[in-house]
Amino acid sequence: MAERSAAELVEFLAKAIVTQPDQIRVVEVDGGRTLELETAEEDRGRVIGRQGRVAKAMRAVLAASRAGADARLEIVD
Repeated sequence: MAERSAAELVEFLAKAIVTQPDQIRVVEVDGGRTLELETAEEDRGRVIGRQGRVAKAMRAVLAASRAGADARLEIVD
């Protein structure tokens, strides 16, 4: 089984949630320790979720993965 990167995992999760998956962009910063998730303006609320629940769940999945155990996820404007 091929090992996926943390950025690919975040991109996969985000594309499943938003209405414009082609606007998803994940940028690795600080040597891959920080992942910045960029979305279309109207999809940002979907990725964050009510009271941040979706973002928190995405961070939990990332932390539980082998590739993203030490990575941090930021949702940027």
